[in-house]
Amino acid sequence: MDETLSAVRPEYSGSRIKKNHGVVGRFFYELLRNKFMYALALPGMIWFFVFAYLPMGGIVIAFQDFNVMKGITGSKFVGLKNFEFFFRTNDWLKVVSNTLFLNILFIAFGTIAAVVIAIMVTEIGGKTFKKVSQSVMIFPHFLSWTVVAMFMTAFVATDGGFINQILGGFGIAPITFLSSPQYWPIILVLLKIWHGAGFGSIVYMATIAGINPEVYESASMDGASRLQKIRFITMPLLKPTIILLTILSVGGIFNGDFGLIYAIIGRNPMLYPTTDVIDTYVFRALMDLGDLGMAAAVGFLQSFIGFVLVVTVNAVAKKTAPDSAIF
Repeated sequence: MDETLSAVRPEYSGSRIKKNHGVVGRFFYELLRNKFMYALALPGMIWFFVFAYLPMGGIVIAFQDFNVMKGITGSKFVGLKNFEFFFRTNDWLKVVSNTLFLNILFIAFGTIAAVVIAIMVTEIGGKTFKKVSQSVMIFPHFLSWTVVAMFMTAFVATDGGFINQILGGFGIAPITFLSSPQYWPIILVLLKIWHGAGFGSIVYMATIAGINPEVYESASMDGASRLQKIRFITMPLLKPTIILLTILSVGGIFNGDFGLIYAIIGRNPMLYPTTDVIDTYVFRALMDLGDLGMAAAVGFLQSFIGFVLVVTVNAVAKKTAPDSAIF
């Protein structure tokens, strides 16, 4: 490696690069030492820069009376006025509570379902059955919520719906799902698990696959049952991954799953008491009022609160489980 560095920059040879050239020297040393790794990461870094960092300049719209014809540079600066739009309404508390409640359910039950699926699949003995099971469980992730909404209509319709047909067979009166908001948090959680738990279990299965098989063999020799190995070996070793993914999920806890909720619920005001989240509320306001500044303000507020939550949860994780913290 020293020869390679010397060939590129003769003055950066051996350990002199780290001792005599400060931060810049260490940067070039690291870059040349792992040049192939950085080359592989370069497309992803470019993608994030173009689609995640450059658009951050548009945050200024949240503080402007934005006019499309005048653009960002010509629109009037109005300070925090756009934020008042959201908090002036009587619905903001309900919308925020619905967003938090549904996302907590999604994170909690989605994580549990993904971990259970990962453990079940890895415990399956037959390779063919395991591959088929994985494919079947991952497939729903690639279905559009619009397609799922079409199937949901056939399930929850009051007249002729699949669920109400089953209830009718037992002599139970049909349920008017499309006008009964109390049922929809459960329905949305079940849909979320069905749609994403199989795909989310891939990370956990990869973690389990990385566990040294000798650990399980030693436990078997000591007389441990399958459940005991899962409890005392698999679950403790999965804990850092679970905490890490939970921290990442918390960052989006103020972002409602717009694709899921709007595709399934649509603009059905009878279901708003339990299903209306920040994203759908702002979308309706944007469509009805056409005010991009107000929509940008709420989006900025969601991202800022998500950032604060990630930092807070990471700090807690760093004290309780240092190996699981992001930074």
